[in-house]
Formats: sequence, structure tokens, C-alpha cells
Amino acid sequence: MTQIKLSDRMAKRITALLTGGMLAAAALPGFAAPVELTLDEAIVMALKSNPAIKISESDVKKADWDIKAAKAGKAPSVDLSHNASRSKSAESKILGVTIPSSIGNKFANSVDMTLPLYTGGRLEGTIEKAKLGRKSADFGVEKAQQQVKLDATNGYYSILQTRNLVKLREESVNQLTAHLKNVEAQYGAGTVAKSDVLRSEVEKAKAEQNLIIAKNSYELAISNLNNVIGLPLETEIAVKEELKYEEFSQTLEDCIKLALANRPDLAQANTSVESAKADIKVAESGSKLSVAATASEKWSDSEFPGTDNNTWAIGINASYNLFDAGITKSKVKGAEVTLDKVSEQLRQIKDAAQLEVRQAYLNMKEAEKRIDTSKVAVTKGEEDFKIAQVRYSAGVGTNLDVIDSQVALTSAKTDYVQALYDYNTSRAKLDKAMGVAVK
Repeated sequence: MTQIKLSDRMAKRITALLTGGMLAAAALPGFAAPVELTLDEAIVMALKSNPAIKISESDVKKADWDIKAAKAGKAPSVDLSHNASRSKSAESKILGVTIPSSIGNKFANSVDMTLPLYTGGRLEGTIEKAKLGRKSADFGVEKAQQQVKLDATNGYYSILQTRNLVKLREESVNQLTAHLKNVEAQYGAGTVAKSDVLRSEVEKAKAEQNLIIAKNSYELAISNLNNVIGLPLETEIAVKEELKYEEFSQTLEDCIKLALANRPDLAQANTSVESAKADIKVAESGSKLSVAATASEKWSDSEFPGTDNNTWAIGINASYNLFDAGITKSKVKGAEVTLDKVSEQLRQIKDAAQLEVRQAYLNMKEAEKRIDTSKVAVTKGEEDFKIAQVRYSAGVGTNLDVIDSQVALTSAKTDYVQALYDYNTSRAKLDKAMGVAVK
């Protein structure tokens, strides 16, 4: 058999084509193969495709242009102007001599350059504010990434939870179906009443309804995660992981310290305070001296384009606003009010951050305790259900005992799944509340 050796580059191209073909095929109706995902893979997909991050990245790009525009204010500006006019002079007399009216053209050109030398801190404050805007935009990207990570994590865990609930509901239906057959057999033998059959059929029907609801919740969970990670809503997803418990060792005080040091919204609020201070500097510049270097060159002529009669001038222009009817003072006071406002907002965000950490931490610890208790309840429930079945088959137990024990067992398993789900989602919320960086 002839063997063909592919270069690394060719192999990569073929792999990319095959992968692209699989993704395209997965989007076609009727394509059965689901997209298999781990939690980390789901998060990576969400970070790459979620529009919230792209929107925040656009803010960063705009902030870069704002910085360039602010810095350009310190560079020289050059204006080129051209003026063309046609005028008629009135008839006049000079020393008894009548000078008739005349019509003439005038064409003038000028080049004027201005270089700011000192603006009382206006340009410096504007540049500083633009740079702070860039920092705030960076923190905005980080904030959006953390939220998207949380959304993807919650969506992934929601699939795990609803998938487990579907299994529990299917198990419940199977158990009640097997029990119904046992009841029907005993009814046929004349050892139990018809009411036992009817009650068992009702319980089985209820279990089947619960299974339908669980399957619908599972489908909705898949659609929700698809929406977060950027896949078509109808895409089938096969999650590779299971709900599990991993101990969290940090104390509440440690978590709060991390939140105050790392949260991007807190960093944004601090940046807003600094930006408000820069606004005060800009406002105060209205009452300070302004100095600029100027240079100009002019041409004028009666014929187009007007390039004769050349003149030029260079100089220094200094100006000081003696009276502006209180405009500068009003702007300064307004900027100071804004500083007070954002300072209070910073304090408010700090309080909210600590509360968010505390809530997520305590909810996680509460779910952690429920994991242990619900696990014990599952073990006891399984034993109780087996005993109830044996007693009923032996004729010493009632149908109600079997049904109640089965319902209790399903409830205990549901509580265990819910506790695991609550623990993992609370831990994900705690990571977000602490401002844990997205890797």
C-alpha cells in the first residue's frame, strides 16, 4: 500500500477543514452527533463569541481614539483659508475732483498656525481624563468577561442538574411501572383491592408528567447555554462532566479582602473618582492665563488666485478671562458636585461588593451542609423503599407504604442533586463576587 506523508502545515489545514465541516454539519437539521463540551471549553467558547465582551472591547478602542484626540490638543494647529470677494466703491470727490465708482475683485489667502504653550491645566486635565477612560474601559472588559464566565458556568451546571433530574424522573417511572405490574399481578390473584391498582396507575401517570417537565427543562437549559456560548439554539450538547463537590477552604474574611482588591467594578469606581478630579482641573483652567505661539502668512491680489502682496507675522498670544459672568465658577462647582457623587457611588459599590461576597459564601456553605444530609437521606430512602416493596410482596405492607417510600426516595435524590447544583453555582458566584480573573 502506498503511504502518503503530509507536511505539518498541510496536516493542520486538513484538520481545520475537517473541524469546520463537522461544525457546519452539526448546524444542519437532523444531524444527530452532539457537541461534546467540558466546562472549560464552554467558558472559552463564550469568551470568544459573546457580544457583551465585543461591546466592551469596542469601548476600549474608542478610549484609545479619545486619548489621541486629547493629546492632539497640545500639537500645533494649522488653518488654510481663501477669500474671494467682488465689491463696488461709491462715487467720491477729492479736492474737487470727482472719482467715479468702480467695481473690483479681491482674492486673499492666509496660513495661520497656533501652538498652545500654557492652558492653565486644561489640556493636561483632558489628557488625564482620556487615559482614565481607557483604564475604565479595560476594567469594563474584565467585568464583562467575569459575567460571561459566570453565565456559561451556570448554564453548564444547569444542564448537569436537569440531566440528572431527567434520570431521576425516568428511574421513578420505571420503579412505579414495575410496582404497578406487581400490584396488577396480585390483583389478578385476588390478594389486593382494585383501589391499589388505581392508586398505582395515578402515581405512575404523575411520574410520567414529571418526566415530561424534566425533559423540557433539560432542553431549555441546552438552549440557554447555546445562547451564551454562541451556538445555534437547536444545537445538541453533550456535557462531559458531572456535578461534584470540591471543598472550598478560604474564609469569608479572605474572600472579602480579595473582592476589595480585585473587583473590576470597584476599580472602575475608583477611576471615576480620579476622572472627576481631572474634570475639576479642566474647569479651573477657565480662570487661568492661556498662552499660545502664533504664526501667519498672507497673500492678496485683485486677480485669482491672489498670491501677490505677501506678508507674514509671528508672535505670542496671551489671554486672561477677567469676567465671564460666573461661568467658570459654575463649572468648577458642578465638577465638585460630580466628585462628591462618584465618591458616594464608590462607597456604595464597596458595600454592595461585600454583601454579594457574603451572600454567595453563606449560600455555598449552606448548600455544602445540605449535600451531607441529603446524601444520608438517599441511603435511608433506598433502604426504606426496598423494605416497603418486600413487605408489600409478602402481603404485610400496604400499597401506600410503597408509593410513599418511592416518592420520599425520589425527593431525597432530587434534594441531593439540588444541593450539589446550589453549591457549585454559589461557588461560581463567589468567584465572580471576589473578582477572580478570567484565565
